[in-house]
Amino acid sequence: MTDPISMLPPIRDGLAPGDRRHEELVRERFGRLMRAYPSFATFLGIHSEDGRLADLSRDARMRELDAERRFLADVEGLDEAQMSDAGRLERELSIASAMRAIFDSETHRVWERRAGACDEIGDGLFLLFARDFAPLDERLRSMTARLEGASQAIEQTKSRIGDRPVRLWNELELDAAATLPSLFDEIVSAGRGAFGHGAEQRRLERAVGEAKAALEGYSTWLRELIGRSTDDFALGRDAYDELISLRSFDGLTTDEILEIGEEQLASNHEARRAAAREEDPEASEEEVLDRIKSDHPGSFEEALDGYRDVMFRARDFVTERRLATVPPEELSVVPTPEYLRRVMPFAAYFSPAKFDRDARGIYIVTPSVGNEPGAMREHNWASISNTSIHEAYPGHHQQLSAAMAHPSLARLLIDAPEFVEGWGMYCEQMMREEGFDASPRHRVIMYTDAIWRACRIILDIRLHRGEIGVDEAIDFLVAHSGFERPNATAEVHRYTYTPTYQLSYLLGKVLLLRLREDERKRLGADFSLQRFHDALLYSGSLPISFHRRLLAGEGGGSTLPSANATAPSMPAGIAARPNA
Repeated sequence: MTDPISMLPPIRDGLAPGDRRHEELVRERFGRLMRAYPSFATFLGIHSEDGRLADLSRDARMRELDAERRFLADVEGLDEAQMSDAGRLERELSIASAMRAIFDSETHRVWERRAGACDEIGDGLFLLFARDFAPLDERLRSMTARLEGASQAIEQTKSRIGDRPVRLWNELELDAAATLPSLFDEIVSAGRGAFGHGAEQRRLERAVGEAKAALEGYSTWLRELIGRSTDDFALGRDAYDELISLRSFDGLTTDEILEIGEEQLASNHEARRAAAREEDPEASEEEVLDRIKSDHPGSFEEALDGYRDVMFRARDFVTERRLATVPPEELSVVPTPEYLRRVMPFAAYFSPAKFDRDARGIYIVTPSVGNEPGAMREHNWASISNTSIHEAYPGHHQQLSAAMAHPSLARLLIDAPEFVEGWGMYCEQMMREEGFDASPRHRVIMYTDAIWRACRIILDIRLHRGEIGVDEAIDFLVAHSGFERPNATAEVHRYTYTPTYQLSYLLGKVLLLRLREDERKRLGADFSLQRFHDALLYSGSLPISFHRRLLAGEGGGSTLPSANATAPSMPAGIAARPNA
């Protein structure tokens, strides 16, 4: 088996002694994480682990926790006097990343309160199925090996559950156990095309049969577990405040973030009312929204053409207006393959895998199945525009492609959803400010999405501080977002086990807007919007507080694109994804 560290380029010559030691420690951590979390390795394009699932046992989790503690102690023990300015900032990123990992394992402890075998099995298979990084038969062999490990993963999951499992979380796992076999069936179908009826297909089908049987037993066990579970999922005020502090939201407290959420909810409601009046002074806000949703392509094929048009226009607009430097990576956008449509009924975006030879982003978009009435309303023209900005150019695809170009492993391993998700929302507003698709109806959709994300800030905090329950949160989301209750229910269920993630979207946008204004004031006439954007894009997916410091010249300053970062060739395929 290839060592994941062997995929990395050699450590550069000429580093300060402390910088070199830090790089050695980060590489050791990277190799350990790739071996411990094979699906994460697959996601990054490290394929030495493609035939394994993670060890989900309690002992394995404790080993990883101990390893993270040792890594943290080693990094904190580095002599900063032996490090460069850039090395000291990288050291801080490693400390922040390790402290978050330790918090998740030691304090949040979802791993012992929610059975998670379905996530491990499903993610491990789906990444191999959906990404075309190798011939299908090669990927199917890895899928077979992972399927053969499904029974063991299930037993390991059972062994790690503690004495306070959460009812809701395990009900979600029971639902996943009922639907996961549909993915197995699609894999078997794909195998027939690649393997025919030979020995490899028989091995695959045998592995699927054993995995299905294991899931049936798992479902029986989950029902028993649910019967002795608690409804108490909240992280609690003190632990939530600690997590907010670890996230480094520009020094904001939980109460200050909640205030931002409430202000944003009110201001975006008012902005949407104003845009709706601008669209039609005689119609109600609800009538304007309905009219916008009713203005959609007549067919899915026409919608695909619409996504393609907006995506290319947005990319060209970014380049022509010098808003940011588009990286050379490409975006392939294709209809969802037939064998994936039953398990992916809408769409997905896959960011570039850093270590794959062909590092390109991929959109797969699913046509409405069975021509359901009203399905095309989600592909209305205004939403097509907003989604293309947020997800493709200059949003997630452009940002993640640029970030992947940075060589730092410490930056690769840091988690900063307020920047990644906030960037997508920031781009929606920035592009309207610059004149791209800035009509009232486009702004109505933009504000509608912002209202939803403002609700996320409020509910994320209040749920995990124990101030409201799930049903009250669902009622709140329905009242403000207009979601159908089943959609709102699924949303709120996700909030219960991802504290501080959901608030990252709109909070990140607010922090980026503040940072932009601060940079305008600091630089005055020297401020360049393109340089500001490039400095953020090419410095990596970092917490915004670290971007602020880099822009001010700390840590060696921000990274700017190389001379060869120019507009890519025409993306392959035909469309961007529909609403995220």
